[in-house]
Amino acid sequence: MKNLTVDQISTDHVTLLAQEYWSPSTAGSHKPFNPQIIDEIYCQEIRESNFSSRRIVVLELSQYLEQYLWPHYSWQASSYHMFSVVVIINEKFRERIPAWESFERNPEPFKAFFRHLSCALLDDTDQFSLREQTNLTIFLNHIYNTIESDLIREEISRTISYNILTCLSDGQLQNMLKEFPLLAKGLKRAEKSLNKLEGQEKQQYEFDTRFLYRLLNKFLNILSAVGPCDTSVSKDLLQYCERFIELTIDLESQLPTRRYFHALLESLNFVVRCQVSCLANRREGKLFAQLVYILKVFMEFEINGFTGEALTEVNVMKQHYAKIRDLQLIIFNNFQDMNEFCFLNVASVDTAEKLRHYLGQMSDKDLQKLCDLLHILPQEENPLHQDREFLTAVLVARYQRRPSQLEAINRMPLYPTEAIIWDDNIVPSEYFSGDTCLALPKLNLQFLTLHDYLLRNFDLFRLESTYEIRQDIEDIVSRLRPWQSESGSILFNGWARMAQVIVNFAVCEVAQPNVGEDKPSRVRADITVNLNVRPEIKNEWEALRKHDVCLLLSIQNPKEMPDSDGMFPEEYGVRCVRGCEIEGMLDENGRVIEEGPEPKPEIKGDTRTFRVWLDCNQYKKDLDESSNDDVYQTFNVLMRRKPKENNFKAVLSTIRDLMNTKCVVPDWLEDIILGFGDPASAHYTKRKNAALKLDFNDTFLDLNHLRNSFPSAQVKPLNGAEFPPFKLSFKKLSLDKDNIMETDAPILEEITVESYTIPNRGPYPYTVPKKNCVLFTPTQVEAIRSGMQPGLTMVVGPPGTGKTDVAVQIISNLYHNNPNDRTLIVTHSNQALNQLFEKIMCLDVDERHLLRLGHGEEALETEKDFSRYGRVNYVLNKRLELLDEVTRLKESLGVRGDMGASCETAGYFFLHHILSGWEKFQSLVMLAPGNPVAVSEVKEQFPFHVFFSNAPQPLFKERSYEEDMEIARGCFRYLQNIFVQLKEFKAFEMLRSGLDRTRYLLVKEAKIIAMTCTHAALKRHELVELGFQFDNILMEESAQILEIETFIPLLLQNPEDGRNRLKRWVMIGDHHQLPPVIKNLAFQKYSNMEQSLFSRFVRLGVPTTQLDAQGRARATLCELYKWRYRNLGNLPHVVSGAEYVIANPGLYYDYQLINVEDLDGKGETEPRKYFYQNLAEAEYVVHLYMYMRLIGYPAEKISLLTTYNGQRELLRDVVEQRCARYPMLGRPHKISTVDKYQGQQNDYILLSLVRTKAVGHLRDVRRLIVAMSRARLGLYVFARASLFSNCYELQSAFALLSRRPLELHTAPWERMPGTRASGMLPEEPPVVIQDVTHMSNLVHQLYKEACDSHMQEQHARLREQSLAAPGTLQRREPQSNTGAKYDSDHEEEDDTVRIINEVDE
Repeated sequence: MKNLTVDQISTDHVTLLAQEYWSPSTAGSHKPFNPQIIDEIYCQEIRESNFSSRRIVVLELSQYLEQYLWPHYSWQASSYHMFSVVVIINEKFRERIPAWESFERNPEPFKAFFRHLSCALLDDTDQFSLREQTNLTIFLNHIYNTIESDLIREEISRTISYNILTCLSDGQLQNMLKEFPLLAKGLKRAEKSLNKLEGQEKQQYEFDTRFLYRLLNKFLNILSAVGPCDTSVSKDLLQYCERFIELTIDLESQLPTRRYFHALLESLNFVVRCQVSCLANRREGKLFAQLVYILKVFMEFEINGFTGEALTEVNVMKQHYAKIRDLQLIIFNNFQDMNEFCFLNVASVDTAEKLRHYLGQMSDKDLQKLCDLLHILPQEENPLHQDREFLTAVLVARYQRRPSQLEAINRMPLYPTEAIIWDDNIVPSEYFSGDTCLALPKLNLQFLTLHDYLLRNFDLFRLESTYEIRQDIEDIVSRLRPWQSESGSILFNGWARMAQVIVNFAVCEVAQPNVGEDKPSRVRADITVNLNVRPEIKNEWEALRKHDVCLLLSIQNPKEMPDSDGMFPEEYGVRCVRGCEIEGMLDENGRVIEEGPEPKPEIKGDTRTFRVWLDCNQYKKDLDESSNDDVYQTFNVLMRRKPKENNFKAVLSTIRDLMNTKCVVPDWLEDIILGFGDPASAHYTKRKNAALKLDFNDTFLDLNHLRNSFPSAQVKPLNGAEFPPFKLSFKKLSLDKDNIMETDAPILEEITVESYTIPNRGPYPYTVPKKNCVLFTPTQVEAIRSGMQPGLTMVVGPPGTGKTDVAVQIISNLYHNNPNDRTLIVTHSNQALNQLFEKIMCLDVDERHLLRLGHGEEALETEKDFSRYGRVNYVLNKRLELLDEVTRLKESLGVRGDMGASCETAGYFFLHHILSGWEKFQSLVMLAPGNPVAVSEVKEQFPFHVFFSNAPQPLFKERSYEEDMEIARGCFRYLQNIFVQLKEFKAFEMLRSGLDRTRYLLVKEAKIIAMTCTHAALKRHELVELGFQFDNILMEESAQILEIETFIPLLLQNPEDGRNRLKRWVMIGDHHQLPPVIKNLAFQKYSNMEQSLFSRFVRLGVPTTQLDAQGRARATLCELYKWRYRNLGNLPHVVSGAEYVIANPGLYYDYQLINVEDLDGKGETEPRKYFYQNLAEAEYVVHLYMYMRLIGYPAEKISLLTTYNGQRELLRDVVEQRCARYPMLGRPHKISTVDKYQGQQNDYILLSLVRTKAVGHLRDVRRLIVAMSRARLGLYVFARASLFSNCYELQSAFALLSRRPLELHTAPWERMPGTRASGMLPEEPPVVIQDVTHMSNLVHQLYKEACDSHMQEQHARLREQSLAAPGTLQRREPQSNTGAKYDSDHEEEDDTVRIINEVDE
């Protein structure tokens, strides 16, 4: 597909057929449906090309499936028709684009299609080739992995239901019923259902019942045909076997398909049959054997096969002991000469060696008899049932003690070594086509247990980190350019910023093992390097912090001329890779320099020594396996990595810790996380503890706003409640005729509204509560309501719909309604966290309760420091301020003594003087029956006049008794709040160290704690050890967070009485936009590692609230992406707002697709692999930017985006050359990729799509949505229009784009700011830009005119200056804004960034 151009596609035979029969562009002239065409296309285009992806993609791009194959599918369809559908769907899955849309729109043919598919899968007449059977197997796997679809689930249900247990032999079935007696009822029901059926229905039932069993037997027959190593095995046969094992793994790894399918695998001894096969022991069968091992792991998983409950180690041990005892009892009763085996304890006979030893004492006849007595062989006859080795293998596999997965993980080194870094079977290469399967775990829709969930994520996270480390090592070592001198020493001709040559390496401590362990408890080493480098690089090395991870490389015997196509370790001599963790740098006395607020001591010279911790597991393993060479004496390169990418070790440790502890997930969440049960069970509408009355605080601006927010409710204000804040009581109503309005909109509930007044907080202006000013929409209010209720809340926020405002209001309401609760805020990026935090500070939240963890708080746009130490300093300074106020209060009352000396003395002062004085005041002015109090009496008796003399005067209005008493109470509340804060700050007087104070702040003082998901994963151990607790968790950008990074924050606290105290979980995100970033395509596509927990919940059917009104883009721009969302509308201000009602000056349209042809015969180019560039588009984009600048557009309002890194670099180069040096032009606000720009926006977006040969990864609709939704006022897309317009997945957007002219229409006579109304075209005809050259000429003409105008202004200014009086100061205009520098996603900008590690602050 790589070299397929648009011209080739347009002249292809398939395209010509499409125009005759099914292409939407020729809909009015199609020939009648002809099934012969389908057969010919399959035979000639698919099968004869050996299922070439290139030919299949041409068919898929022509909408062959959507327009021709599926609409005409029927019971009479040919096998070629069925295979054509299978091949196209498989291709869609390979390219990761939506595959089932045609089936869901037209579900009727699916029943016939699935029957044809099932029959073809079971066909044993050699009618279909192995390649075709492989495609059928792949498709069947896709079906069983899409059980969330009602259409598919209904059709496959009988193939995986309990009726398939009738395929077992009588003995096997009785064994199963003995273990799970409840199954007997289900089987009786199945038998009754079968007896009621007749004819074709009965045949279909029996076919479905035996489908998987027959399929397994067919595979085993094919597998047995593979000969020993001296015979050849076809590639098609190998791929079929691998894909079939992949199918069984996926069926076994999800509970709905595993529950009864597992019994079929056991009955056939499937794993053993595969293990003893010739293929598993051949060199070509390495991947097959690895897949069989994964299947074996899932077969032996610690789970109850019927109920799905996770088994504890004790339960597993009991089951194992019971099986061995049963075996011993059967042997005792039937084989008298095996008494020794029967009387031994379990631990003496349950190893593979012991079992083989005792089974070897039995004759062949006795061994077969034992298998018959145990009912471990299927009812079908097979020559293997007479094979002694096979029978022994089956018995050993069934009864041997299984090794603990957890123990193996605990012994595993967390740092990757050379053994796996360059093993493509474990860590696949950069490019993954999707044509083959891999021996990797997958993140599916469901998981067996929490241990299974953590284990899969652990493996994938470890391998993804290993892949990134491999890339870094290859980059750094190639820069070092190692070579071997004649003396044998290794020298380096190059230089790398992130690596230093090791001068000396020495292991300085190997501590004794802990009790019960055989590995050292600690291994430390000293590494000496010579930092004879530039000062800024030297500072980076010296800034390495405690727990930073570095790599140790041993480079030996590198080749003089390394071959880039060869194996990297062999070419560059990388013999050994080990990881280490920094403890600190040593001072001149050999002591570790401790980190702290004090500056580090200066060390003379360039020699520096770092003390590091080595991996204890790896060290023991190296010593056990070492021969004569000690790998720790060969290290010659110390390598560091960028801090943002170097947190893998801490995250892996966290996941491993979770696997070693009992993960107490809230009981209302566990089933949903695993993918079981009712997906709506955690929603507040299904929760028994849902609150019927909620205080919405300042959510509503007025009563009309409240009424409009609940269109399906009857709102009843109580006692004239008109002004917020409001408390709402909810009552569900039954649907009857009285509740149906004239508009036929049902009234679902009754809402009683109570208004209340916030108590006066004091006489000063700053004590007035901050109020919300956002006019929330009904869906936003529903999201806020759901977030305030206990349970799980999921909010889908399309671009510009106010997700952050909703999140902030939820946090504020929880803060006020539940003052004792603590809320944890988690986001994917520091930028999103800071935006959230800045908005929280604008609401009525006391800043002493805010805490921001991590290293992103520096970017907060506030002078206040919300980090741990910043909050400690705030508390200490606030304490001094409050104590000064206490002193002033003491003096105002004439009290002697140093009452403001400490928080403790202040507390006594409040108790004995303030509180008593207030109580005396109340007794004097209290109303009593028959004893009226004069209004002036409140003022006269008030005891704190002197203290409040600095408040706005007069303090008391003397208009009414109630008003003045409320003012007096407000003053007392102000005083009371001073002493409440001092009581909270009392601990800071007792805690002397800054570390203890920060810990107290985190655990006790802060009510709203914010951190990134990465920080949560890194710091979990520390937070749990400190006793950190929270009641609510809110996650922003949830759809961009990895599964495991979403899960870990739920477990940042220890359980209370065996229960997790979490009450509310609010997830806000958009699964229609880009998922988490995974660099390795194999992990991203095959293992589905890019799946977020948010998107999985959506697939499971967890209730969501979708925000339905956007306030970012013009209404016309919103049309380009609103089709992806349900009922997405526009807020009023994007229709009538000042900047939205004015058209973009100088441009005819507010959005336009500009077709870009080749420049000098070149379209897209690829200077290096997957580094796509398009010079024509880059020049066109930059020239449009120059044009916009010349007619007055501000640079900071324009961003240049593209879909590829190569084009981003080219755009930057062109901007530097053509714009950066000229103040009139300058740089745009940002030049970035679409992926990097997610979550950001700008007024005007110039977008380059780059590709001219294939659509590329823009076929992922999520990327298209992000690209289309970044602009507020103008979007201009540069692309090869014919390529993208014909792409089915992009039709909705590009159909709109293509309605406007494909040449850029300009109005160069207009200037910024514009006056033309939006939607109105200029009166004069446009200047239509034909190509890049034409645009360049226009820009040069405008630039010349601008220069001439500038010169005339200069001359006029000089004339004015010459006429001015001597000594007159001339006002100088500031230099025009040339735009901001590039954003921080440019790799080279990280060079000046301070080295940061989140593991230890």
